[in-house]
Amino acid sequence: MEDNTMLVETLLVKATNYGKTSFKLVKLNALDKTTDVVSSIIPHLIVLIITSTSILFINLALALWIGELIGDVFYGFLLVGAFYALVTLVFHFLLRNKLKRIIGDYIIKLVLN
Repeated sequence: MEDNTMLVETLLVKATNYGKTSFKLVKLNALDKTTDVVSSIIPHLIVLIITSTSILFINLALALWIGELIGDVFYGFLLVGAFYALVTLVFHFLLRNKLKRIIGDYIIKLVLN
């Protein structure tokens, strides 16, 4: 009888250790995937920030130039703003779902690879 209880206790200890090890493995795999996704997204964000800053200064220069051509700086900024409002509307109504699908597919690809 004692042999059976020793076997059951040994089996329970091994099962507990297996469960703990499996949980640690799941945590490490999740950490690995998270690290991969974040480390691949951060360079894209840096490029996006630099590009956005460049576009900002180009737009300021363009607005000032158009305003000088028209005769009032205010109108240059108004025209540049109206152009981006139009681009935003086109993007919102025509390209939003496509971009959402592309970004979703990219993130899924990063997680599954």
